[in-house]
Amino acid sequence: MSITHSGKRRSFYGWGYADEQVGADEMGWFENTWSKLFKVDRFDPAPMPVEADIALRPSRVSIPASLQAYCTDDRYERLYHTYGRSVHDLARMIHRRDFSNPPDIVAFPRNETEVADLLDWCGSNGYAAVPFGGGSSVTGGVNHTRDERYKGLVTIDLCRMDKVLEVDKVSQAARIQAGVLGPDMERQLAPTGLTMRFFLQAWEFSSLGGWIATRAAGHYATAYTQIDDHIENLCVVTPAGRIESRRLPVSGAGPNPDRLMLGSEGALGIITQAWVRLHKKPRFRSATTVRFTRYDKAVEAVRVISQSGLNPASARLLERDEALFTEAGDGRHDVLVLNFESGDHPLQPWMDRALEICADHGGEWDADTMTDEDANRKGAAGNWRNKFLRGPHLRQHAIARGVMRDTVESCITWDRYMAFQASVKERTLAAIQQVTGRPGTCTVRFTHIYPDGPAPYFTWHAMGDKSKLVEQFWAIKAAASQALIDGGGTITHHHSLGQDHRTWYDQERPPLFAEVIRAAKKTLDPQHVLNPGILIDP
Repeated sequence: MSITHSGKRRSFYGWGYADEQVGADEMGWFENTWSKLFKVDRFDPAPMPVEADIALRPSRVSIPASLQAYCTDDRYERLYHTYGRSVHDLARMIHRRDFSNPPDIVAFPRNETEVADLLDWCGSNGYAAVPFGGGSSVTGGVNHTRDERYKGLVTIDLCRMDKVLEVDKVSQAARIQAGVLGPDMERQLAPTGLTMRFFLQAWEFSSLGGWIATRAAGHYATAYTQIDDHIENLCVVTPAGRIESRRLPVSGAGPNPDRLMLGSEGALGIITQAWVRLHKKPRFRSATTVRFTRYDKAVEAVRVISQSGLNPASARLLERDEALFTEAGDGRHDVLVLNFESGDHPLQPWMDRALEICADHGGEWDADTMTDEDANRKGAAGNWRNKFLRGPHLRQHAIARGVMRDTVESCITWDRYMAFQASVKERTLAAIQQVTGRPGTCTVRFTHIYPDGPAPYFTWHAMGDKSKLVEQFWAIKAAASQALIDGGGTITHHHSLGQDHRTWYDQERPPLFAEVIRAAKKTLDPQHVLNPGILIDP
């Protein structure tokens, strides 16, 4: 038994499908860009891993007859489910061929009964169980514990629970199984004329359950908000039993059980299905890019837009160096990619008012670049979008060349933002210089905006020593992450916690609330079967 998506096998060590190739033109553009960044003449990429060459420990677990229909110890499946897709995951796979902690068994349950049976089996035998959606985690969210108290490691992949079960067109909502990936969900919804409109960078290889468990946010979150606000109800299977909340638009009846599971990252239970809010497919669009010569004025313009009630679908402010790197700008201007969309009404009055705000803060734009079509695919916005979406596909090729490209993201109030971003950039750049012995880059953009603050997304590049890439990455990551916390921001806006962010989550989380989580864990998962090390220690 092996996993397939759209009839194709996924790469066990990188992003995307095993048979995908990066074109010579695209690879050449990135190599040329990295050469300029790091002032190197050439790259000597490490070869990619070959499945047959990987040493893999034998499975320590025997599959009972009652579970053999949906469990496997297949070599490829164990390799594929060993890691997520973070920089240090890829460095371990590509440079060290390190698959030393794979799951012993990979399970593909087809329904909630089988999920419950798996959890019972794990609890009875001292096995750890990690829920798995699309495998796109960049924070160690699907990597297994190395705690030797566990006698076996089981990954529970929900890819077979991938159906849109029911659509309520009147209320614009649907009941959907948690294992469905973004593209397949939208294909199933297409005949209804409704869409979840929840697109994120990992959309192609991430699942509805993963979005819920990690409190994800999509590209159009300014208009459609985060996953939290899409949820009408959840069904969750825990080692202690099944929880299903009542489906409602909203309820003031005490603490909401759904909110406990949002962001729980598989530590309290396995989300199996949800009623989610949908939207009419957009029929009207208006989009453009606005240039600013002063970054502080650009930030102020975005703040005013965020507090205006205009609710753009997205308002992504790209600092000029980031705009230059992604060919969205000339390096002399900060660029605001502004987008409105609606399934109900034309949008010109909304765009006119937003541009009026931009003009008040020194913004300029070309009237002939404004369009009511999908301008996000054209011009400067299109260049940025294409580089953004292709980023994960290039990550393993960057790592093979010793190039670390990673992000830290946060959220902060408007009054503290300017000092916050300056400090995070300064400390990240200093860490890159100290760790690698050469300069790097750190740029910032807004991924989401709120009336009370932005979500800044810092992207850094560093040229490392391939033999030490894991350690170098962690030294830079730690410095950048600590800067987020010291500056008063959150450790993560939408990338979740996983194992990688625990150090800083422990600083952000109120101490007494940690005891609340431990109490919930003790009730729902008394034997600590689920995702050990996530949220709290076993």
